[in-house]
Amino acid sequence: MKTIPPETETEAEESDFKPLTAQEAQQWRSRHPPLSVWKVVAGQALVGMLVALVAWVLTGRAVVGWSAAYGALAVVAPAALFARGVLRHKASSNPRAAMVGFFGWEIAKIMLTVALLAAAPRLVPGLSWIALLIGMVVAMKTYWVALLVRPCVRKTD
Repeated sequence: MKTIPPETETEAEESDFKPLTAQEAQQWRSRHPPLSVWKVVAGQALVGMLVALVAWVLTGRAVVGWSAAYGALAVVAPAALFARGVLRHKASSNPRAAMVGFFGWEIAKIMLTVALLAAAPRLVPGLSWIALLIGMVVAMKTYWVALLVRPCVRKTD
């Protein structure tokens, strides 16, 4: 069998790829445990409560705290729905069904978020939209914090 030399540097780097053996893959998995989706959702809820408490303390107005809490709820509740729906069908052996399920639950998540935001003025009297948005943004950014602080991640692997 004749080997064709790589034409570019990128091709030369890619040619160094070698698949892991079953034992190497198992060792890698033990060093990099998966991050629980439910821990991320719980972290979002906790951060949302902290933001609401800080908003209430800083402004001295309970309605600002409730607005921030509702903003976090508009992120946490749809994320929990999405996580439950996707994880329930995680073991699907059909990739097409898994993809359709993923997108279906993502659409449900977006629709629930929009419905919660539309209902906000009726459910939170004296709603502070700024506090609501701050609660939403901080809760959404919890995903990134969870990825950065997860255990057993080394930057050199």
